[in-house]
Amino acid sequence: MSKTMPKLLGAVVIATTLLAAPVVTGSAAGDAAAPAAAFNLPSRAGKPVALADLKGQVVLINFWATWCGPCRKEMPLLEQIQKKYAPLGFTMLGVNVEEDTRLMEAFLKDVPVTFPILLDPANGVSKLYNVSAMPSTVIVDRKGNLRFIHQGYQPGDESKYQDMIHQLIREKA
Repeated sequence: MSKTMPKLLGAVVIATTLLAAPVVTGSAAGDAAAPAAAFNLPSRAGKPVALADLKGQVVLINFWATWCGPCRKEMPLLEQIQKKYAPLGFTMLGVNVEEDTRLMEAFLKDVPVTFPILLDPANGVSKLYNVSAMPSTVIVDRKGNLRFIHQGYQPGDESKYQDMIHQLIREKA
């Protein structure tokens, strides 16, 4: 092995780690955070939901689909997070990206949730947030700034979400 090989391997490990890690934007104080992309989507109940109307809340937006195995595992955990943090100024939004809402409705009969499920069948909002994997989770602070993006789901990721939510709930709007 050459003398440069360990350096090269180290660079590969660092690059792989960075690619696998969630993208976290801004800092704890929010000084470098960018505004979250505005959207208005219909809920499954028929009522439109606009992100701008949730300013003052910490908002977790989860993009999901029924064909996504990790999404199915994550959904009950998201419901637990919603119940835990809702009284503290937190709102959870599920954004379903499927064209056929019948699949979503059937799934939600088996796995009911209390948070709003929004419909994005044309993937317009998903594109705004550069969603490239299912599920994808975005957390917006009370000021409407994008503070956390995570692509995919593995058991334990919900702890990362809760850590970020807890931190952002303590911040003032």
